[in-house]
Amino acid sequence: MISVKELVEKSSIITIPQNFIRLDQEPSSTSDPSTFPTPPTIDMTRLLSLQHSRSELLNLHSACKQWGLFQLVNHGVSCSLLGELKHEIEEFFELPLEEKMKYGMKSGEVEGYGTVVRSMEQKLDWGDRFYIITNPLSRRKPHLLPLLPLSLRNALEWYLKEMKKIAMALFRMIAGNLEIEVRKVEDLFEDGMEAMRMSYYPPCPTPELVVGLRPHSDASGLTILNQLNGVEGLQVKKDGIWFPVSFIPDAFIVNVGDILEIMSNGLYNSIEHRATVNSEKERMSIAIFYNPRFDAEIAPLTAFQNPPLFKNILMEDYFKDFFTQSFNGKSHLDRMKIPTTHQPNPYT
Repeated sequence: MISVKELVEKSSIITIPQNFIRLDQEPSSTSDPSTFPTPPTIDMTRLLSLQHSRSELLNLHSACKQWGLFQLVNHGVSCSLLGELKHEIEEFFELPLEEKMKYGMKSGEVEGYGTVVRSMEQKLDWGDRFYIITNPLSRRKPHLLPLLPLSLRNALEWYLKEMKKIAMALFRMIAGNLEIEVRKVEDLFEDGMEAMRMSYYPPCPTPELVVGLRPHSDASGLTILNQLNGVEGLQVKKDGIWFPVSFIPDAFIVNVGDILEIMSNGLYNSIEHRATVNSEKERMSIAIFYNPRFDAEIAPLTAFQNPPLFKNILMEDYFKDFFTQSFNGKSHLDRMKIPTTHQPNPYT
């Protein structure tokens, strides 16, 4: 088991091990940060308001089309829960390695504490993470979430309930924007595949040589990211340029995943993103991924008049295929595209 946290703390690391050095990464923008484009902000209170919902729904539609990402404010999740969750996740990553190893990934699996290592030559991300499927309940691994420290487990269960309310409200609004029957979207996602990833990125003396999480788009419908300790590191690729996202305090970052790009037939954009690391501060985050049911067929669903751009596939197969590949931008979604000599997608 490779733990970057232990590597940093026990070796007083000065020279980065070769298997972490990633010189193949595209550089970040060197422009003046004040000139960086600003991701849209969506106000949950306005979305639910009779007076302002129409204009905010248009903002949501534009954010999903133009960015595939937005910051969600006034989401209604209590500060006490967010504070408790932050504390509990900090405590988890501070556990001795032998304690965290109780939740370690088993051979051939992707769930648990650790990193999926497919070969000795594989380049590794500068971070530790704990990934689990949290729904359907029947797919929960009995040695993972049920055996976490009770206080962490309680905070996570509470948080998952609050996030699910937000995700389903967003899916209903997105269905309306895409002219898809709301009941159809509810059937796909209400008891859909849900997963969680807690991430810890230790400081790195030469952060430009490593990557916290390599570039990818999410194999999800929507992803909700909570940057727990206020240390930034999320970067997104827009118009071919990488630039950092500055978080609004207490906001969630919501991004469109590949599944929603497929369902919208390319109208919405699953944004490519990555995590960088800090030379002085640790960074922690938690992401929740919302997907259709494992037995659901994923396909373009919009009423917009253009030929399907993506193949149909079962969610279970899409999920398995995603985790057999190394993260590599949007290459997984690209394999879902239907080869065509027709006119290019009018939405791009």
